[in-house]
Amino acid sequence: MKPADLTPLPASDTPQRTGFQTVRSLLPYLWPKGDIGAHVRVVAAIILLVLAKVATVYIPIVYSQAVDALSPKGHPLTIPLSLILAYALLRVASAGFAELRDAVFAAVQQSTVRKVALQTFKHLHRLSLRFHLDRQTGGLSRSIERGTGGVENVLRLAVFNIVPTLLEVVLVVGILWHLFDWRFASVTLVTVVLYIGFTFGFTNWRVRFRRAMNDTDNDAQNKAIDSLLNFETVKYFGNEAHEARRFDDARARYERAAVKSQVTLNMLNLGQALIISVGLGWVMLMAANGVQAGTMTVGQFVLVNTYLMQLYQPLNFLGFVYREIKQGLVDMEQMFRLLSVGQEVADRPGAIVLAAPLALGVSSAEQPGSVAFRDVHFGYNANREILRGVSFSAAAGAKLAIVGPTGAGKSTISRLLFRFYDVTEGAVEIDGIDVRDMTQASLRAAIGVVPQDTVLFNDTIGYNIAYGRPGASQAEIEHAARLAQVHDFVLRLPEGYQTRVGERGLKLSGGEKQRVAIARTILKNPRILILDEATSALDTRTEREIETALRTVSADRTTLVIAHRLSTVVDADEILVLAEGAVAERGTHMSLLAAGGLYARMWALQIEQGELPEPDAVQSTVEQSKVPEPETTAAQ
Repeated sequence: MKPADLTPLPASDTPQRTGFQTVRSLLPYLWPKGDIGAHVRVVAAIILLVLAKVATVYIPIVYSQAVDALSPKGHPLTIPLSLILAYALLRVASAGFAELRDAVFAAVQQSTVRKVALQTFKHLHRLSLRFHLDRQTGGLSRSIERGTGGVENVLRLAVFNIVPTLLEVVLVVGILWHLFDWRFASVTLVTVVLYIGFTFGFTNWRVRFRRAMNDTDNDAQNKAIDSLLNFETVKYFGNEAHEARRFDDARARYERAAVKSQVTLNMLNLGQALIISVGLGWVMLMAANGVQAGTMTVGQFVLVNTYLMQLYQPLNFLGFVYREIKQGLVDMEQMFRLLSVGQEVADRPGAIVLAAPLALGVSSAEQPGSVAFRDVHFGYNANREILRGVSFSAAAGAKLAIVGPTGAGKSTISRLLFRFYDVTEGAVEIDGIDVRDMTQASLRAAIGVVPQDTVLFNDTIGYNIAYGRPGASQAEIEHAARLAQVHDFVLRLPEGYQTRVGERGLKLSGGEKQRVAIARTILKNPRILILDEATSALDTRTEREIETALRTVSADRTTLVIAHRLSTVVDADEILVLAEGAVAERGTHMSLLAAGGLYARMWALQIEQGELPEPDAVQSTVEQSKVPEPETTAAQ
């Protein structure tokens, strides 16, 4: 099967989810399997909810009895006192049960939000490199942010606003039918049904504007982040005005969507007010006729009015709640669609777990690490094959170099070994085991990478080195820094290892960042090392200094060097020359030069362009590779 067949649909292209599907996806987080504490809190909150509503619907009854007791036929010195006391107690009970309900449910609500956010975050890290190359980080970040906010709103508003309001409507309709007749109950029920139906229908129609706001907000956020991350490039080309126009265009689209959303909201509010006013007026007219005919008391007139006014507030709030819930569901929708995106690269059942890397200071030679590619075919797209039958092997502890023109497939080899992608045909093996039969976590723990473009976290130098082995001691961090020849530089900084490197490490020079990256990899102590154009962006002097550190980190490790500058691979045990996705030549530096093929032509061209050091320096590099470095010996 071709890789393209395995590619999951982008979140924007996956089928639309219904609100019911989104809520159903949320339920397992709300009622987590095996979490008895969460179950008890949910049940207790529901009981408190019912008690609060029962107390609420009894308030108008007691109030109407007090009004009748205060009439000329009543006994104002005795009965109203007890009724007023009962009225006060019921109000306290209604409010108290509601507050206790929210307090009990708060832990469940926040735990659910945290679990959903964590699951989404972990899932995004499980998705393939292909998925993330097709995405913009700002949009993913906003999707998680809005999605978790939507979860919180849906839980807070749906569980303890819509459900209690509907329960109160049922109780009020039943009481009005019991105390008076079916006409009062029918008018009240029809008013509520019309109100809810209008609110739900109109709000569903308005959802399109919220989606448009989300899409345009994502677009504006992506453009802003992309522009700021590439601040220097913007300055180089003087394109500040161009970036401002792009951002403003995105915000203008958001503005138009937001205006439409607000205008339709005003229309919704007006329709709700009209329905409630007509229903309220109708019921009050019937109650007034009853009082005039002598079939109803003044207290009962007040009772009907109080019930309707009491219902009006939650119903009016219900419109807002439903709008917020619909918006919350829209916000949650994209996050759950992200969760539904399948893994392109997944562990097989019963996958092998490789032994964990040894501690720093213990020779990685004690663990094997041979690498082999067996007739590997691969393409990022089905219609364009990058590697065409590539085969090679590197014994444990050997140094294999891969060179070739741009686009020959050099970096693709490292991505396949690290299993960012799976091969289309053939196999990639470590110690004779197909990497597809290993767990990704243990495979990647066994491989260290020093890339060309080192990106550091916006934290301290110490944190960035320790990232190679979280939990490493300060002594281990400093030992790795010494081997990477960056320790002395760090000590000269005012804050030492607590110096912050800035976003993407921009406060450090290229050579300083590269040394930190090497120290990070040394601390990881992998058995297999990939140097992916690790020095191609550096000047010759810095490159030579970095190469000394690289010889330290690559000692006793199987090392794959992907390089453009050929002077960095002259000491390799074997050099592969790739051309158009296939191995064109292989051999040592001297044998390839003697063959006079592609490698020899590349070497001659780089000499002509001044990219290679003097011949004496090259010979020195070859000789140095045969003698262990003093620091390497000490480290082991």
